[in-house]
Amino acid sequence: MGVKGFAISYGRTLWRHRQTIIAVLAVAGIFTNLFLRFILSRPPAFYNAPLLVTLAVGGTPLVGELLVKLLHRQFGSDLLAGISIVTAALLDQYLAGALVVLMLSGGEALERYAVGSASSVLRALAGRMPQMAHKKQGNKIVDVALQEVAVGDILQVFPHELCPVDGVVVEGHGVMDEAYLTGEPFKISKTPGSSVLSGAINGESVLDIKATKLAVESRYAKIMRVMQASEQDRPHLRRLGDQLGAFYTPLAVAIAILAWLVSGQAVRFLAVLVIATPCPLLIAIPVAIIGAISLSARRGIIIKKPVVLEQVEECRTIIFDKTGTLTYGEPSLAAIQTRPGMDSNEVLMLSASLERYSKHPLAGAIVKAAAVAGLSQREATAISEPPGAGLNGTIGGHQVEITSRRKLLRQNPSVADMLPAPTGGLECVVLMDGVYAATFQFRDEPRADGVSFVKHLGPRHRFDRLMLVSGDRESEVRYLADRVGIPEVYAGKTPEEKLEIVKAETHKARTLYIGDGINDAPALLAATVGVALGQNSEITTEAAGAVIMDSSLKRVDEFFHISRRMRTVALQSALGGMALSLLGMVLASLGHLPPVAGAVSQEFIDLLAVLNALRAAMPPADLTDF
Repeated sequence: MGVKGFAISYGRTLWRHRQTIIAVLAVAGIFTNLFLRFILSRPPAFYNAPLLVTLAVGGTPLVGELLVKLLHRQFGSDLLAGISIVTAALLDQYLAGALVVLMLSGGEALERYAVGSASSVLRALAGRMPQMAHKKQGNKIVDVALQEVAVGDILQVFPHELCPVDGVVVEGHGVMDEAYLTGEPFKISKTPGSSVLSGAINGESVLDIKATKLAVESRYAKIMRVMQASEQDRPHLRRLGDQLGAFYTPLAVAIAILAWLVSGQAVRFLAVLVIATPCPLLIAIPVAIIGAISLSARRGIIIKKPVVLEQVEECRTIIFDKTGTLTYGEPSLAAIQTRPGMDSNEVLMLSASLERYSKHPLAGAIVKAAAVAGLSQREATAISEPPGAGLNGTIGGHQVEITSRRKLLRQNPSVADMLPAPTGGLECVVLMDGVYAATFQFRDEPRADGVSFVKHLGPRHRFDRLMLVSGDRESEVRYLADRVGIPEVYAGKTPEEKLEIVKAETHKARTLYIGDGINDAPALLAATVGVALGQNSEITTEAAGAVIMDSSLKRVDEFFHISRRMRTVALQSALGGMALSLLGMVLASLGHLPPVAGAVSQEFIDLLAVLNALRAAMPPADLTDF
């Protein structure tokens, strides 16, 4: 970097920290003034000089920034501070003016410190990511910088290390702890073919993984970018200070002018404006927001758009997706309908022996049902699973095929009379040696806490309408809706139809949409607040305003309570600070609070407001109520 580049970089650093520099200058000027005046007993020309420097160097740019806002018709609450600085200079109340400079500039420094304190969890997440990876090159292991890892590289993850990138296990068996996603221990078995996430903690075994993404595109990096963006985003609630200021500022000016006219003393005008400087509005609200983001992160809730923390309290319609949201997304075998003469246990045993080689979503349910029934599996040969063509294999001399009702009827319509009537839910049919043998019927059961969660939404969170929107068949959707207590049902809907439903409802009232699949992404964007449940789809998590990382309805309720508490704490801090300031204004207008004492009192009010706002980052005893 050349001299010019260094100068530019240094200048940017100074500009970025200008408020802190002005605050330090104000402190130095005030203390120098007091030292010259009371310790060295210098005349006014001497002890006022440091204050004049403070007003000229520190007050001028602050007043300049406020004038720019004024020209753009931005009548913010900080306008009072600018009027106070100018008035103090005109009335030779230099110490009071310097104290206002300190309040206004020190406010940003105080906010930065408080926000940094509330964001410690986010910084901890960022700091825990490894900077190096163990790359396999032939028979050697070479440490390389994380940025040098390419897609397809084979990396070795040692015991108890953090997984450096997203990838797939190619060798080794073990477990990984993904607690950084959920806030609770969440250990997942890893075998060849298993996917792994960056940031997960490896267990006792060495795992070889193949990188499937660059470090900058990995899940962990994306989460960090989202959380960092959340800190920088200025949501609607942050502007609540300006909205309150639109009422507060003219009231304060009116009190100041009235005090001046009644008393005939211009200094009372200044005294009122000094204590009216509304730092609680400028500082406490963003501190409460960042505190809520930090608390959410600790609970496994990623706030992508801080504005949702305000909006969720105003939502009156809640719309659920079905699979994976109100259900576990893990179908279980509910019934076996066999043709006459077939043994259901034999069909189940042969099917499980074949399905253990499949990755179809229903395969696990069949294998699990056979294990629960105590049926041992047999070796299968000639296994084939062409996409969309079902599963075939030979077991114990029998040709076994597992396919769909539609495919079977298309190939052999004459078996229609042998099949049981369709029911709600998923199903598959089994053929033995080319002959229909049985129909397996599955249910994706509701979550254990689904009923209590749904029932408490109205009385506890003021939701007027509850809706279930799904792409599944109506019989299955209504079965679930009846189980959990949702009155409005929309079944068989495409992603486009889901989007239109959400748009229409959002025009009527503010909506909250909860979903977990890729087909939910458009609806998540269209709703007032979109909540992605789980981590099944990056597209879904990108579309949502908040992401519940461990797919739990309990965490959804915690999100509701964190939002409500944040809003309460922010308003307490802002309105409480305004109330104390109004009390001070009355005292100042009556002559009981001179400008300097008013400035000191305002600093005390600021401190109380910020300390109260920091409560938003502190978890209460309980964050759920169902």
